[in-house]
Amino acid sequence: MLKSVLHWISAACLLTLSVLTAAAWAGPTPARSPASVVFLNPGYTDEPFWVGYTEFMQAAAADLGMQLTVINGERDHRLLLQRARELLDKGPLPDYLLFVNEMYTAPELLRMYANSPVKLFSLHSTLTPEQQQIVGRSREQYRNWIGSLIPNDEQAGYWMAKGLIARLEGEPGSLLAFAGLRNTPSSSLREEGLRRALAEHPQVRLQSLVYGEWKRQRAYEQAQLLLPRHPETQLIWSANDEMAFGVMQAALELGRQPNKDIFLSALNNSEEVLQARIDNQLWVLVGGHFTLGGWAMVMLHDYHAGLDFAERGGKDRVDKLFTPLDASQAARLQKRLRVKGYGLDFRQFSAVYHPEIRDYGFSVAPLLQ
Repeated sequence: MLKSVLHWISAACLLTLSVLTAAAWAGPTPARSPASVVFLNPGYTDEPFWVGYTEFMQAAAADLGMQLTVINGERDHRLLLQRARELLDKGPLPDYLLFVNEMYTAPELLRMYANSPVKLFSLHSTLTPEQQQIVGRSREQYRNWIGSLIPNDEQAGYWMAKGLIARLEGEPGSLLAFAGLRNTPSSSLREEGLRRALAEHPQVRLQSLVYGEWKRQRAYEQAQLLLPRHPETQLIWSANDEMAFGVMQAALELGRQPNKDIFLSALNNSEEVLQARIDNQLWVLVGGHFTLGGWAMVMLHDYHAGLDFAERGGKDRVDKLFTPLDASQAARLQKRLRVKGYGLDFRQFSAVYHPEIRDYGFSVAPLLQ
């Protein structure tokens, strides 16, 4: 009897050891089920920036085994809120809802989903300090608002202005500025960066700042009026690439030559803007923030598996995703964006697959190699 009991215990131990060994070789234990994510995209369905943004998210979702659905707001905050309400009322509810504080809609979304099982994550632009004074920060009043990931838009605006001003080599000059939307935090922050740079260089005069609403055609029409009114202007600061191209078109029609007698900045990562930097049509280009959504997918993937991103850099992150791009860097990024899946395996950035990760430290650097 004793022999049979000992034999049974020995067999059970061997079975346990073999299971543990197999699990170790199999890699990390997957989450209880694939995470389902809905992204409330504030942009148009065919808007170049948001198309690239969501494609990068889809690549991350594919590598990490996540389910991603994109709901487009078509630049209409009322429509976006309506579609968010329809999702809540009709379902099926996702595990996570990613939202952007476009047109300052975040507090309404938080209230709308306050009693739902959905966990919310703010992306690209989070609540303003004034909004947070009222509703609190993530994981406070709204416990299901679990965190945020945003780029440093103020720094991006500053870099563009500093790069343009450097072209003057300390001489006096004048500048025209084309901002995005008044009620969009990313636009306001980029404008703050511009004004910080101008405060450091009082010899540079801001002739006019207008709101081009991110649109090429609107900026073109505004530039048709402003460039003849301020013919001495050499520097053009633009909060995105579409508006920069609108201004460039108006300048060319007026006989002005980019990087010869007029110098433009732009921000984004479209094929067109990268080529313009390569072709020496832009004096300054800042990019990289289109990767934000993909990195957020990594964070939610790990959170879903029980690894709280708050322990790896904080629950609310402002990552250094913007970077000035010279012509050679623009060419490298352009090449990577043409590769299926961007030539990345997003599992390499996940703490589930790499427990040694102590701070995510997301950046655009992997795409510039």
